[in-house]
Amino acid sequence: MKPEPAYQVLRERLRGEIAAGRYRDGTRLPTESELVAQHGLSRQTVRRAFQDLVAEGVVYRVPGRGTYARESGRYLRQLGSIEDLMSLSQDTTMEVLHGLGRRVDVEAASRLRLDDDAVYAVVFRRLHGPPGRGVPFVSTTVHLPPAIARHLDGEAALQAGAVSTHTVIGLLEPHLTEPIAEAAQSITVAPADDAVAAALGCAPGHAMLRVDRLYADSTGRPVELSVSHFLPEQYTYRVTLRRSG
Repeated sequence: MKPEPAYQVLRERLRGEIAAGRYRDGTRLPTESELVAQHGLSRQTVRRAFQDLVAEGVVYRVPGRGTYARESGRYLRQLGSIEDLMSLSQDTTMEVLHGLGRRVDVEAASRLRLDDDAVYAVVFRRLHGPPGRGVPFVSTTVHLPPAIARHLDGEAALQAGAVSTHTVIGLLEPHLTEPIAEAAQSITVAPADDAVAAALGCAPGHAMLRVDRLYADSTGRPVELSVSHFLPEQYTYRVTLRRSG
């Protein structure tokens, strides 16, 4: 097996030390020169490791002063597949603010290609961090076609006040005749309305990262529309693009 590049080894070591609390939030990390001397690496190798950590939001740089840890700042999520979206349940908590129920929403119904204006919706926020001390970073409204929502009727995890580690697509997919095959996504900037501001503890009008995802099964039928507002101070979104073929 080909050995892991030296910059990746150093990057993972530094990331682990930050996660373990060796370098707490706002603590300066060793300089490039110090790491070169400590680990017998080239300056270019150390610089590449730092560049990756900066890009991921794990550390930040202050010109002329050094590189500092961001231990408990942003939640980093790297996405590249439907499975990655489902894995949100592994390290975040879902708190339901408004339980699954019927509402009239012309725009959502249109995007779900429904014949009338009725959809079912559930509103929740997600938190990252230790249980009981999590930090809210996103408010999400999930819209479902009535024919799909009936599969989740009575689901305890989607009742108002419920706290769990589930995702809606994770709860939904076992009931579908065809698997979820794609998520068409759009990303824009939008101000927080009163409901989003209350859920995330920010001021109304605060600039948010809005992410819309329209999920479809393997036949192309829309099965879920989610509209999420992320706090940019608490969230880093990362996508890896690969050359086709």
